[in-house]
Amino acid sequence: MRKICVTVIFFLFVFQISSQPPTERNRFRFVFMTDIHVQPEQNATKGFLQAIDTVNSLNPDFILTGGDLIMDALGVPYSRADSLFTLYSACCRKFHAPVYNTMGNHEIFALYRKAGADTINPLAGTRMYEKRIGKTYYTFTFGGWKFFVLKSVLCMPDRKYSGGIDLDQMAWIKEELAHTDPEIPICISVHIPMMTVYSQVVDGATKSNEPGMIITNAKEVLALFKGYNLKLVLQGHLHYLEEIYVQDIRYITGGSIASGWWKKITMNTPFGFLVLDVDGEKVTWQYKTYGWRVN
Repeated sequence: MRKICVTVIFFLFVFQISSQPPTERNRFRFVFMTDIHVQPEQNATKGFLQAIDTVNSLNPDFILTGGDLIMDALGVPYSRADSLFTLYSACCRKFHAPVYNTMGNHEIFALYRKAGADTINPLAGTRMYEKRIGKTYYTFTFGGWKFFVLKSVLCMPDRKYSGGIDLDQMAWIKEELAHTDPEIPICISVHIPMMTVYSQVVDGATKSNEPGMIITNAKEVLALFKGYNLKLVLQGHLHYLEEIYVQDIRYITGGSIASGWWKKITMNTPFGFLVLDVDGEKVTWQYKTYGWRVN
């Protein structure tokens, strides 16, 4: 019987991803910061800028965000959503290193039917994100690794969201993998997790995750990567810190810049982000707080 080891972590910790050393060793550092929820309220802009200053002091080669960049576009007028995207972009110009963004559910403009929501606006759905931030899924390479940044949010007919990878994106992943070296280590970035025990921790051992908390077709997505060197999945959405190790893949839910919506610390996870140091296929990580206190 195949053994499966699951590890859940809530506080500051460092873990190593180990494998056979590659022929050529590549060393780099990057930051994964997720669930920023920047807004003018709650001193969130000041907090985000403080986090950026801390990131800059660590000299990463790049920053990878995990979605929910703003608070929020789901059920607000165009002017509010547009101002939040503008605010986020302005803050990101303070980074000293390149930023690669992942889209979260809070970036979906006018999904909800609420008073004042511009549900018939031509930029409704993911189009505002695409116009203001960029592609919703793409790849990039760095230091001998290949990064797949995926859109893990589905807009449902009832105007709610669910976790999932759509068919067009599945076909794109297949095509992208067909041109990928099977030996290159791969990292996936998603907002909604592919793997989590959040519901079991919070609600009890037999509880299942709701569709809005998990990528519902994660098994099918991961099957596409069989035969490739998938090592790491970085994910957000849940505002807590968790690591799961299954079948030689590590899934890390990266806490939150905003923790409890900028109002409190939630799930024993302080305001913070992941710092990942890569040496070949070996990765060490730590959860870094940036000194923010609720005012």
